[in-house]
Amino acid sequence: MSTRSRDVVVIGAGPGGLASAMLLRAAGAKVTVLERGDQVGGRTGVIRQDGYTFDVGPTFFLYPEVLREIFSACGRSFDAEVEMTRLEPMYRLQFDDGTIVEATADVERLTEQVARIDPEDAKNVAPYLAENKAKFDVFRPILQRPFHNLGSLMKPDMARAMPLFRPWLTVDQDLRRWFKNPDVRLAFSFQSKYLGMSPFKCPSLFTIVAHVEYGFGVFHPTGGVNAIPRAMARVAREMGVDIRLSEPVERLTFEGRRATGAITKGGTYPADAVVVNGDFASTIQQIVPDKLRRRWTDKKIASKKYSCSTFMLYLGLEGQFPDMHHHTIFLSNDYLTNIREIDAGDAPKEPTIYVQNASVTDPTLAPEGHSALYVLVPVGNLNGNTDWKTLAPLYREKILTRLERLCGHDIRPKIRTELMFTPEDWQAQQGVYRGATFNLAHNLGQMLHWRPRNRFEDVDGVYLTGGGTHPGSGLPTIFESAKIASKLAADDLGLDRAGTIPDIRPAQEEEIAE
Repeated sequence: MSTRSRDVVVIGAGPGGLASAMLLRAAGAKVTVLERGDQVGGRTGVIRQDGYTFDVGPTFFLYPEVLREIFSACGRSFDAEVEMTRLEPMYRLQFDDGTIVEATADVERLTEQVARIDPEDAKNVAPYLAENKAKFDVFRPILQRPFHNLGSLMKPDMARAMPLFRPWLTVDQDLRRWFKNPDVRLAFSFQSKYLGMSPFKCPSLFTIVAHVEYGFGVFHPTGGVNAIPRAMARVAREMGVDIRLSEPVERLTFEGRRATGAITKGGTYPADAVVVNGDFASTIQQIVPDKLRRRWTDKKIASKKYSCSTFMLYLGLEGQFPDMHHHTIFLSNDYLTNIREIDAGDAPKEPTIYVQNASVTDPTLAPEGHSALYVLVPVGNLNGNTDWKTLAPLYREKILTRLERLCGHDIRPKIRTELMFTPEDWQAQQGVYRGATFNLAHNLGQMLHWRPRNRFEDVDGVYLTGGGTHPGSGLPTIFESAKIASKLAADDLGLDRAGTIPDIRPAQEEEIAE
């Protein structure tokens, strides 16, 4: 073991970067976090405007177990640092014809609601959830270990998982084994939106997200989901991590193919290891010269498939709306047309709309008697030809009109503050490649070994965390990516306390020469 202090630079103070900083500091490294923005969180940031508080991106918080592990490894209690409310029901699904399904962890109540759509399908609710629990239990270890090469696919855990994997099926096709009614399948495939994909293209593996919700719950952190990265930053600073805001990294320094530091306008930060938490496609192209990259060249990055984007409205409203659930998904009557429009890079004409009315749970988000409404519409990324500067104000009106029909409230007269975000804003303000809010798409050719690796394969001394690397998008998997990247870095650096980082198996098990 090394007795020399090891310097680690973390690029980006998003959830993965902060988790990596905490774990590597606990393992004994000297850690500096360099963040381009003026706050922590990245896409899990916060907007404060005229007394209202909005999460920038994620509003569903799932599977707190992984953060409990990370905080525990740092000698802290996650539950003591972040106040949370478990939502029950978890969210509301509303179809165009007015049919409502309350997504509840009470399987008996859930079965009764499905029976109102299709009595025969309702008989399969409990068996479907049971299979997904078994599937989750088998796949969790796989999503907690690195994939360095093709040999990583040949491990015994992959062989055990294959009967439940069914890689030849999509989420919707897998659901057809249980549910014949397309509305029931749609109700159980909403989770694919966490990955920015449609259930008609998303690999069947991701039905396990249903178990993450129904088995572990959906939570609201008081103050919004950004309360989590704020708590992580607070703990990290108390541990001795140096977090520097408004200091974007311009490029890395190299000796041959090994990264030796990071350069900002403020100076040069030497590093024995660099953890990259920025948006993979945009950040890597900026900080690592194309000539040093063999697998992930600029040309290769441009050729990959990316997730959808989102059109956002953040609305501060006078008045309260107790009849609107904390989370509501208004499902389009023509979901397939929606998907085709999004795939073409367009804004759907009759879109599915997600609305968060978190003020019914958390009064801290708005002035007394007011509400903070978050409206998200899945749209095509910037791979299409949509002129958002022209379309945005027209699309705003379309969404507000559609919301009025769906929820029965014309909220226009009640708007007291407002912010709109388009795919172009995601790219310009958040550094999101092509405005693809959920990173690289999660098709079979871009998962596991085929996704950018947590120990970045193109140069030495660089590690990846976040939605653009293994295991993928969504806060729980991003935190798992931080555990993997931190463990690899700590072992490579010979840190004295590398064993404090939680994992399923030693990282060395994956060392198979290519």
